[in-house]
Amino acid sequence: MSDSSDGTEQAIRRRALGWMIATGAGLAVAALVGVVLVMQFIAAERARELSEWQTRLNIVADSRAADVERWVDRQYGVLRELAQNASLQLYMTVSTDAGTPNQPGQPNPDDQAEIVFLRSLLTVTADQTGFRPRIERATVRANVERTGIAGIALLDGAGAIVAASPGMPPIEGQLLKFVLGAEKGERALSAMYEGPDGAATMAFLAPVFGVQDDQSAAAQIGVVIGVKPVAAELFPRLRQPGASWATAEALLVRQTGNSVRYLSPLTSVDGAPASTRTRALDTPDLAATFALRTPGGFAARTDYRGDAVLVTARALSNSPWTLLYKIDSAEALAASEARLTQMVVAFGLIIGLVLIAMAALWHHGASRRASQSAARFESLASRFQHQRDFMHLVTDNQPNRIIIFDEKGHYRWFNAVAVAMSGLDRKDLFDKAASAVWGPVEGKKIVDWIKACLDAGEPMSVTHTMLIEDRGGIEGQVEIVFKSDFIPLPARDDVDAGVLMVSQDISESVRERTRRERILRQLVNALVSVVDSRDPYSAHHSIRVGQVARAIATEMGLESELQDSVEIAGNLMNLGKIAIPESVLTKTGGLTDEEIETIRQSTLHSADMIAEIEFDGPVAETLRQLQEHFDGSGGPRGLSGDDILATARVVAVANTFVGMVSARAYRPGMDFDKAIQILFNEAGAAYDRRAVSALTNYVDNRGGLAEWRSFSEPPDETEG
Repeated sequence: MSDSSDGTEQAIRRRALGWMIATGAGLAVAALVGVVLVMQFIAAERARELSEWQTRLNIVADSRAADVERWVDRQYGVLRELAQNASLQLYMTVSTDAGTPNQPGQPNPDDQAEIVFLRSLLTVTADQTGFRPRIERATVRANVERTGIAGIALLDGAGAIVAASPGMPPIEGQLLKFVLGAEKGERALSAMYEGPDGAATMAFLAPVFGVQDDQSAAAQIGVVIGVKPVAAELFPRLRQPGASWATAEALLVRQTGNSVRYLSPLTSVDGAPASTRTRALDTPDLAATFALRTPGGFAARTDYRGDAVLVTARALSNSPWTLLYKIDSAEALAASEARLTQMVVAFGLIIGLVLIAMAALWHHGASRRASQSAARFESLASRFQHQRDFMHLVTDNQPNRIIIFDEKGHYRWFNAVAVAMSGLDRKDLFDKAASAVWGPVEGKKIVDWIKACLDAGEPMSVTHTMLIEDRGGIEGQVEIVFKSDFIPLPARDDVDAGVLMVSQDISESVRERTRRERILRQLVNALVSVVDSRDPYSAHHSIRVGQVARAIATEMGLESELQDSVEIAGNLMNLGKIAIPESVLTKTGGLTDEEIETIRQSTLHSADMIAEIEFDGPVAETLRQLQEHFDGSGGPRGLSGDDILATARVVAVANTFVGMVSARAYRPGMDFDKAIQILFNEAGAAYDRRAVSALTNYVDNRGGLAEWRSFSEPPDETEG
């Protein structure tokens, strides 16, 4: 009995030992599988993080590359417009056929007028497009402008200057080599070099063909060349607006022989010019080498400092440059690595807890531990659901429509406002085509904007109106004005490309602004009518000043708000004459000094009369500064240069021009060319040269002569 009992006990012990060994082996296998799965998850997370950074860097690189390409195209565009000028082509054709091209500084007397015209054309273009050295503010009134830094020149077939703007460097050395080395019939861009003032400088070249000639290399009769310092215009375009990454950097590079040359400034190095920085092309893992060899790619490399970086690149289509955009790996992946470390610890704890739970399950029984595990997993699922609900809560409380469309215009994600505006249930809206929700017309517009945004690869904004069904059923359909922002969402491994659309209802703002502008314009017209009725000798003067001032402001590229301001200021400049006795305004004889001063002060009275009116721009202050002179000799405060509002400088030129060319009952109007010559004689003293140049270009090249020819017609004596 005892032996039997002992054998049974030993068998039980052996069986228990076998179960313990099997359970231990099972726990070890489970632990190993858990570790493998955690490592695979971490690897997948790292790959996903790199993919997200690739998307971010690609968006910025595309944006900066497009901005640089647009800048280069604008420089070519300036020269191309000059090269296609019919007068310039005619002169070069005649000069070439005659076989006597002008030598620099020695124009043919018979061609003097053409040379003067060409020089004026080049000067005006240089002033307006930045091919002119910046004029530093002088501490004395007489200021000598630096020369030999920037300008535009017209060259004949031998590379000799026919005409040039002031400050144009001589065609010698690097410039001459660049001109002679340019391919006939093609535009060209020089290498970046250090200019006379130490600034990064470039030259742009466009061929000039004969009138009615073809565009072949054999038909080229000369070139237009533009030279300018480019640091102030080009390098700021490498900075991404709104980017907050401390180590992110965009660089321009190009290959020179077996070296990489950095064209743009580098951070964390001494102040040597960027264009003198080079690295060997075969430097191991160099980010710039990767950029040159794999434009459009993405990789982890080292930068010029030897730091590990994430890099992507774009080859520029209109220049031999490559744009490189990079960020330090330490900054880019810091948050991800910290999160992964936390996740490893968490997963390790989870695996440990699971192993303990399995051991406890084996030791204490299956049913009790199974119920506890079920409760734990239910709690975890509940937390995930709460996170999803939180994202909907954030967006559903936004007042704007927020929708994600795929590239075909199908709804992929949307907030509560978008659901309510569609009139459908949330479950029915998913995967709906935009045309099925908004109709074929509005739906096609949305699809076209989605395609344009994806093609451009950068955000875009559209202001548009839509007929929306009145959900209250009172008005049927109502017209709503939206400002919609479209943001491209590039395709990822698990998600197709799409576009995020955020639409804001701006109907009320648009209606209020339209109403306000209409009332303001009616008020201005009424005040102008009052002034014209009291001063018949200058009837229509203020209206004309407003027209000319707007044309000058537009030509100078001022903001639309400032264009409106100069027109309104021109219209109201004579409002102060209401306080001047009519006998003085209509006096045909000479005016006394007191009467002249009264009329001169009327502009300041005009400013005081409208000071409390809320214009969008500086209308009242423009009138107060109207008599200031660019050299500081005017009044009432003796302002000078850029201290005078741009609007005041524009209106001053327009007022003088209209006054000279407008016919009066007691005298004819002055010839336009003579009036402009008088303004140029006073440019830099009484008037801003940029405003005078803009007026000249508008009159000569934008149809201003025909548009304002009526100014010189005698006034109707029956008016007023």
